[in-house]
Amino acid sequence: GASPELCPAHPGVFQEFTRKECHFMNGTEKVRFVDRYIYNRQQYAHFDSDVGHYVGDTPFGEKHAQYLNSKPEILEYARTAVDWYCRHNYGVFSPFSVERRASPSLSQSTPSLSQ
Repeated sequence: GASPELCPAHPGVFQEFTRKECHFMNGTEKVRFVDRYIYNRQQYAHFDSDVGHYVGDTPFGEKHAQYLNSKPEILEYARTAVDWYCRHNYGVFSPFSVERRASPSLSQSTPSLSQ
């Protein structure tokens, strides 16, 4: 059988990560940044630049979002990501994405370190 490290259904194995997405409409004229928090394939919280703060998608996520929204430096980091993360990287990735899509988007997944 598969070892526990490689078997996602094993009860001792879990996956937690964040996924950062940049959605571009009409070049960099309209940009949307979304930061998704996911645990075992379920999104529990997210930040959407169109909303401007973290939102909980589950009961645990609501508590997590409340905590993140109480930290001014974390909110500032997320609210300014449209410029320093999305627009900054647009020039790097646009030659690959613009040719294939009408409205390109970038995404990056980052493992979370949980305690």
